[in-house]
Amino acid sequence: MRKSINGLSIIVSDTLSLDPLSQAWFVFCNKQRDKLKILFWDTNGFWLYYRRLEQGRFQWPKETNEHTAMGIEQRQLQWLLSGLPVSNQTRHLALSGLSVM
Repeated sequence: MRKSINGLSIIVSDTLSLDPLSQAWFVFCNKQRDKLKILFWDTNGFWLYYRRLEQGRFQWPKETNEHTAMGIEQRQLQWLLSGLPVSNQTRHLALSGLSVM
């Protein structure tokens, strides 16, 4: 997690063969799965978000490796940031505003 905007944008373009200036958000996770960085381009500059968990781990998808890109929806990103798995086939009721009786 030492890389900043320049290093992460090089990973996006060279390793993943994707355009860092696209509308996509690029999410990176460390090996311990307690830190995330999100890189995205907005109009005339990059945004870089950083999130570190004090307890627990992010539920990073197990089917990916460090050189693989996968697409997720906005709600799946919200699940990931909340500590929920993005690949779960069941709905995440707590985030959808539904209550269980």
